[in-house]
Amino acid sequence: MKIQHIFAFGAIILLATSTTAQHQVLVQGNNRLAIVDEAGAIAWEMRWPALHDLHMLPNGNIMALRGPRTVAEIDPKTQEVVWTYDAGVENGNADKKVEVHAFQPLPDGTIMIAESGTARIIEVDRDKKLVNAIDLVVENPHPHRDTRLARKIANGNYLVSHEGDGKVREYAPSGEVVWEFAVPMFDQKPKPGHGPEGFGNAVFSAIRLENGNTLIGAGNGHSVLEVTPAKEIVWELHQNDLPGITLAWVTTLEALPNGNIVLGNCHAGEGQPLLVEIEPKSKEVVWTFDHFDAFGNSVSNSLLMDQVAASIR
Repeated sequence: MKIQHIFAFGAIILLATSTTAQHQVLVQGNNRLAIVDEAGAIAWEMRWPALHDLHMLPNGNIMALRGPRTVAEIDPKTQEVVWTYDAGVENGNADKKVEVHAFQPLPDGTIMIAESGTARIIEVDRDKKLVNAIDLVVENPHPHRDTRLARKIANGNYLVSHEGDGKVREYAPSGEVVWEFAVPMFDQKPKPGHGPEGFGNAVFSAIRLENGNTLIGAGNGHSVLEVTPAKEIVWELHQNDLPGITLAWVTTLEALPNGNIVLGNCHAGEGQPLLVEIEPKSKEVVWTFDHFDAFGNSVSNSLLMDQVAASIR
């Protein structure tokens, strides 16, 4: 039995159905932020610039990055921005080169923000007061590449993808690095380019699975890797493993309750899906999101509506 997800502002309604798996998707591309329903129609949209992270709040509001450093909360009913946090000026950052590529609304109402340039993770309240801060380890500092996605996980630690270093690091609340994984190059040399022709280890995402392993979206490594705490790769998906699909910049990852994985396939070009859902054991493709005409070639972030109410891993 599959679950159909219907969005109503302020509520998520889950309906059990026996239809083929479909998803309602919050997505940004071509300067539009939109909700696409299960039938593939755009149910809601507004003008919005490119971003590297987005979330939905329990009240139905959307949180998204606006520009290179501002976290914004949007009321979708009015399309008004009702709250912002500018990391370029707040909490000691005036006149510093700062970019934000990841943030996360936390259950206590605070907002976690990963700052590139200052190389730190902060938590702020809705009055923009600094509640907590830790320094990040960055070997190749750059305000555009210090971090990509970062998440606070169930044990209270922070799981951070360091694009410029090609590494995923887990930080304790003290700032101590308690786990690190270097994304391998698989005996290949770096190649320039954002599309399928390029190659590297510019990691984009990492999520902690319920089994304790870490699932990694390898960015321009065109791969997804499941890694144990002992740093052993126990499952992997590479550029040409899926028939008829070519992976390019692998971005967001979502692990679904049924065990399936949804991955973002950015910069893959026309004719390639923007999102792909697979059953890991068989690597069978069970769903794709093919809206290149509407959202273009630079869809880096998306969110399935069935994951909105999921607890933080």
